[in-house]
Amino acid sequence: MGISATRLGGLEPLLDVQDLAEYLGVPIRMIYDWRQTGHGPRGFRVGRHLKFAVSDVAAWVEARRNATADRRDRSAG
Repeated sequence: MGISATRLGGLEPLLDVQDLAEYLGVPIRMIYDWRQTGHGPRGFRVGRHLKFAVSDVAAWVEARRNATADRRDRSAG
């Protein structure tokens, strides 16, 4: 992502499918599969391009982390 948020008046950066797949360490196909099944971070179309707001990705990751911790706590208790 070569454009800074300050140059865009504080707009939130957006990730494309490749950026998201690289960040999460998963294949691009998995991002599309998650989107079809409703299991991935919220995305939206900009023309023909699928984009993900960084805050939505962060919220999705945090929810996954909390769900994992909750399952671990229930199985330990």
